[in-house]
Amino acid sequence: MYRGKLYCRNVFSFVTTSLKPKYIHTSSNKRINIRNQTVVTQNIEEGALASQLAAILQACFGPSNLHQGRQVHAQYLVSGIINDDALLGARILGMYVLCDSFADAKEMFYNIELWCTMPWNWMIRGFVKMGMLDFALLFYFKMLGCGVLPDKYTFPYVVKACDGLNNVQMGKLVHETIVSMNFDVDAFAGSSLIKLYAENGCLDDAQLLFDKIPVKDCVLWNVMLHSYVKCGKGNDAMKVFNDMRNNGTRPNSVAFACILSLCSSEEMIGFGAQLHGLVVIFGLEFASQVANTLMAMYSKCGHCFDARKLFDMMNHRDLVTWNAMISGYVQNKLTKEASLLFREMISAGVKPDSFTFSSFLPAVTESMCPNQGKEIHGYIVRNGVVTDMFLKCALIDIYFKGGEVKVACRIFNKSTKVDIGMCTAMISGYMLHGMNINALEVFRWVVQAKIRVNTLTLVSILPACVGLVAVKLGKELHGNILKNGFQTRCHVESAIMDMYAKCGRLDLAHRVFIRISERDTISWNSMITNYCQNGKPVEAMDLFRQMGIVGMRYDCVSISQALSACANLPALHYGKEIHGFMVKNAFNSNLFAESALIDMYAKCGHLNLAHRVFNTMTLKNEVSWNSIIGAYGFHGHLKECLSLYNEMLENGIRPDHVTFLGIISACGHAGLVDDGIHYFRCMTEEYGIQARMEHYACMVDLYGRAGRLTEAFETIKSMPFLPDTGVWGTLLGACRVHGNVEFAELASGHLFALDPQNSGYYILLSNILADTGQWGRVLKIRSMMKERGVQKVPGYSWIEVNNITHMFVSADGSHPHSAQVYSMLESLLLELRREGYGPQPLVAYPQNSVI
Repeated sequence: MYRGKLYCRNVFSFVTTSLKPKYIHTSSNKRINIRNQTVVTQNIEEGALASQLAAILQACFGPSNLHQGRQVHAQYLVSGIINDDALLGARILGMYVLCDSFADAKEMFYNIELWCTMPWNWMIRGFVKMGMLDFALLFYFKMLGCGVLPDKYTFPYVVKACDGLNNVQMGKLVHETIVSMNFDVDAFAGSSLIKLYAENGCLDDAQLLFDKIPVKDCVLWNVMLHSYVKCGKGNDAMKVFNDMRNNGTRPNSVAFACILSLCSSEEMIGFGAQLHGLVVIFGLEFASQVANTLMAMYSKCGHCFDARKLFDMMNHRDLVTWNAMISGYVQNKLTKEASLLFREMISAGVKPDSFTFSSFLPAVTESMCPNQGKEIHGYIVRNGVVTDMFLKCALIDIYFKGGEVKVACRIFNKSTKVDIGMCTAMISGYMLHGMNINALEVFRWVVQAKIRVNTLTLVSILPACVGLVAVKLGKELHGNILKNGFQTRCHVESAIMDMYAKCGRLDLAHRVFIRISERDTISWNSMITNYCQNGKPVEAMDLFRQMGIVGMRYDCVSISQALSACANLPALHYGKEIHGFMVKNAFNSNLFAESALIDMYAKCGHLNLAHRVFNTMTLKNEVSWNSIIGAYGFHGHLKECLSLYNEMLENGIRPDHVTFLGIISACGHAGLVDDGIHYFRCMTEEYGIQARMEHYACMVDLYGRAGRLTEAFETIKSMPFLPDTGVWGTLLGACRVHGNVEFAELASGHLFALDPQNSGYYILLSNILADTGQWGRVLKIRSMMKERGVQKVPGYSWIEVNNITHMFVSADGSHPHSAQVYSMLESLLLELRREGYGPQPLVAYPQNSVI
């Protein structure tokens, strides 16, 4: 542009100095003679002036040349050349459009003859350039109304206007007009039409038009290639790329960048490496766009070493290159490497932009350094970095995860423009801190503002219904999901299942599950987990079997939840089978699956097998140590439990809240109250771990088992949050053991309010009152149960016979093996009585009777 500007000035200077009319000031007669000579040579001079002005006009193609363009226009007006030349006026109009002076272009348009197509084309092009797409189409139809026929230069910009408005029907009408006027669809109009069709889901129309274009340049191939990539049709995109090469068209950097973006998965890394070799052959490996796409491909496939090697080989690194490498490190959880590269970028004098910080801030969140996040925010403010929506989302996220809720809210409230991403970040942040009502308020505002929600927003807000146990609200959100057509997304349906299950509606959760057309591993795992967490281990195991039957691949989550179901049954035989499956399929190296295996063996009564699994683990993290410590604590082996705790510390593993939960529970079972108090204080004071609800429940149980009910009640009063049914239920159970009516009535009052349909609390209180002889109050409790419609849930037990687990309810005669079991027991009792053991029967029992 600079060279064009210099050329324009030089030519204009030549014209204004060499073509001025010259008069000889001697006498009037001589002057008249000179004027007559000027009239004779006027046509020659005008022709020379016109050609030179045309050269200057052609050089004016940018905003910096607007002044020279206006001078040329003035020279035309002074010379009178423009008066009868409509095409020249159209060229001046085009100059104003190219120089972004649309006001001058509009004034010129209404002062020239409009019988030719050129001025209309320039105005349509100008409107498209300004983004005024409606006016571009309006001028197109106005041109047709004036009887001016479009030419091949009209259609590319008209189609671009249709594309910008996503108006496929109008695009098809323009396409029909092109065909009816016997114009061949050239590369310019064709690429615009193909882009319009592809971006609006009309891939068949795009391919049909593409096949009809006789001469295809690289740009046209790239448009078709990008269309398939954008629509997620990888196989078709690869076919287009191969056809492009077979057709003799040499792929450029745009084509390679487009096809390489498909290879960002582990399954296609081999093909991506082959394309990398082809890029090297074509000499495009250091083209910025291709190199950045290659780095992104290697990073997304987990090959950060290859990405960094390519990064180090690049002689010229632009801002996009640095951003791509930092983003790759963050995506692969390499926070230390991302921080080092960020510092290296600053040292190299490369100024980070909003995308840099949007990519880097999650690394700060992962490293749990909120102060570093504040420092980066300060750098952003001091250096005037533009805070776009993505950067604001990252800042909101880091402040929420750092516990700075007010700062995150301040960023959101001060934003003049808000999109769905920022609202989703606010909802997720509120949910992280259990602020369910605040999250719902943000979602309600989103709906009122008519901001279109996405699947991530809906998945983020559904847990709020769980926190508030609001099934009705969950159903309304489910209806909104169905209305917007999001129910076909598997992760959304999994979130809906999870919401219903955690709200106690397993029936609705299962109904959603069976209606999923294409169930992935996540949906199966979600339903199995829901059954496990809601006390349905049998159903969880059945679903686990079905998952294998339909050919779904198990992962560590599936295995862990199946082992949890085996532990809750208990079903040692199935647990051992899963253990064998783990060894055979290399799941025995997964820390979480092995930890679940330890828990299963411990809860099935085989502590020795649990310890054997622990000893064979090559790697142990805090979850593994917590599992074995909890296993020994569950069996009341406090000495071994504390020994493992000390060994854990010696191995450099920092204990967490789960570790202390197992130790405090073990102290309670062993009756060592002072030790339990010591480890509770050690957790809160020495390690700074905030006590949770379950820790307070353990402390209440610790005091309750020792009969120190007053201290148990004081512990409840000191809780920083409202106690739940688990805490009050623990106190009520201790009152039953020690016969304390006063605290029993206090605890039961809270329990009846929190969970009025739980029959266990009513039975416990009535038993406590019965032990003290208060039969009138016992009857009152029984009457209350009838009034509230509370029914006593019978207890049940499991027994494993011949590697098969059977469940029996008290006085159960419905089990298919119950008659056989009772017959065996009757025969055994009769035989014992014949031998003289136990009292003799007073009456003869009828056959198949229940003893």
